[in-house]
Amino acid sequence: MAPIRVLHGQPSPEELAAVLAVVSARAAANAARAADAPAASVWSDRARAMRRTGRPGPTAWRTSAWAH
Repeated sequence: MAPIRVLHGQPSPEELAAVLAVVSARAAANAARAADAPAASVWSDRARAMRRTGRPGPTAWRTSAWAH
């Protein structure tokens, strides 16, 4: 984890400990969630179903009606 610096103000040790506890808990939760998440498969990627745009060219009018 990157070092945390106080840029403004003079927090008490208790306030600083509370902030660090929250940041550490959030970082641990995010790390656990990332470890538990299954790897995304290329086959299940919904972006593949999106229609690709046509490319300009001499046959663009013909290929614009093709199903992609």
